[in-house]
Amino acid sequence: MTAVTTAPSKQKHRPSTPPGRPAGRPGKPAMALLADAPDVVRDQVAAAQPLTDFLRGAGALSLDDRRRLVDQALVLLADNYVHLTMKSAMHAVNPVQRLRLLRDRLDRQRTVGEVPEWRFHAEMSAIFHSVRDLHTNYLLPRPFSGKVAFLPFLVEEYHAADGSHYVVSRVVQGFSAPGFGPGAELTSWSGMTVDRAVELNADRFAGSNDAARHARGVESLTVRSLRSHLPPVEQWVVVGYRGTDGVDRELRQDWLVADNLPPFADVDALSPAAANSGVDVGGDEIGRAKTLLFAPAVAEYGLSDQQEQFAGADADLPTSLPQVFRARTVATASGTFGHLRIFTFSVDDPDAFVAEFIRLVDQLPDNGLILDVRGNGGGHIFASEFTLQTLTPHPVVPEPVQFAATALNRRICRQHNANPTGQIDLTPWVASLDQATETGAAYSASFPISPVDGANAIGQRYHGPVVLVTDARCYSATDIFAAGENAPGSNG
Repeated sequence: MTAVTTAPSKQKHRPSTPPGRPAGRPGKPAMALLADAPDVVRDQVAAAQPLTDFLRGAGALSLDDRRRLVDQALVLLADNYVHLTMKSAMHAVNPVQRLRLLRDRLDRQRTVGEVPEWRFHAEMSAIFHSVRDLHTNYLLPRPFSGKVAFLPFLVEEYHAADGSHYVVSRVVQGFSAPGFGPGAELTSWSGMTVDRAVELNADRFAGSNDAARHARGVESLTVRSLRSHLPPVEQWVVVGYRGTDGVDRELRQDWLVADNLPPFADVDALSPAAANSGVDVGGDEIGRAKTLLFAPAVAEYGLSDQQEQFAGADADLPTSLPQVFRARTVATASGTFGHLRIFTFSVDDPDAFVAEFIRLVDQLPDNGLILDVRGNGGGHIFASEFTLQTLTPHPVVPEPVQFAATALNRRICRQHNANPTGQIDLTPWVASLDQATETGAAYSASFPISPVDGANAIGQRYHGPVVLVTDARCYSATDIFAAGENAPGSNG
């Protein structure tokens, strides 16, 4: 599974226990990973299998299933997707026509075996990714759903005067290779430059601007959600690296597939929580996969029914939501400040989210707060917008949204007009969609998702200055939070 080559002699070193495959267990490549982790996490990762074994039995869609999926995708994009005209123009794509052509090919297909299922998923995924909108996803069915493909290390990028550098930032406990660990610099990726590998990955995944695509290209080098991403095209990678000992080597590593951690909230359910979600599904899946692989103690807490707060590292404040928050005090040359990392807004109880946020900031220094939302793919819009009031003395005006004025959206809003408490309520948009039939308006009127009273019920709780740290991997509810945090009159 793993071969290590040392330059300049190019002599191959074959360790008695290659990374990820302990001696005596050739059929269980992941058994050594997280061997010392809590049982519930270790067992989940130990059940991982090579990508080739997973794909061998993956997929059971009939021809009728495939045709139905394409028909539903045509309804979604042609009659429901609010950004179709803008995205088609921005990226010079025609997803509706591609779906029609795919449907025509399926009508001519006689047996399901003529085109492997993974190729059908590849075409559907490419069509949805062509609009580069993380709200518009093609989510793969079982057995792909709920699975994550991974290499047992994480790669991150930094920039210097001589260009980009890609380094190993984390390694799954139990994985080892000579000189391979945090700080090792990648020099090649399967026979190409690392920059080129990142570029190819970026082209396969959604991201509406160059920075977002590049960030996702780096992230997907080693971790991919099979729910929203296609499986890797290669069965293994050969990584060239300069080790922490200064020696140049190569490492061959199989892709592995394991069950991911379950989500906090079911964004597929027809519920208020789902309707109020603004989330990058793939980013949320990858965030949970990173927790599983690189923070097993946090993963154990999330998988168990423990009631006590999670203590984390010595410098961290205990929290009941360790997969959501990490809070600590940091000493700098300019003073001592609070640092609060928000990993996700994807929760099923926004009130509990806000309450824990307040509890944590109350324990941090009041002379300055660093809010860090890097890599946060969004989640419950209430959690995002209800939190803003705690940081500003000014009223919070929730972000408004619109529907495309189509017959389908008009029927959807009428169906969910004045529903009983606890169900989706689309009452505010009904009148403007009814009027659009006469006026020819392209869009409905704008109304907020978050209730104004909920966004202003608590008021300011942190009175010091706030600095927000964000990046290109932030999305949706996190973008709303960032826009509100940096609005005129806020503390940011």
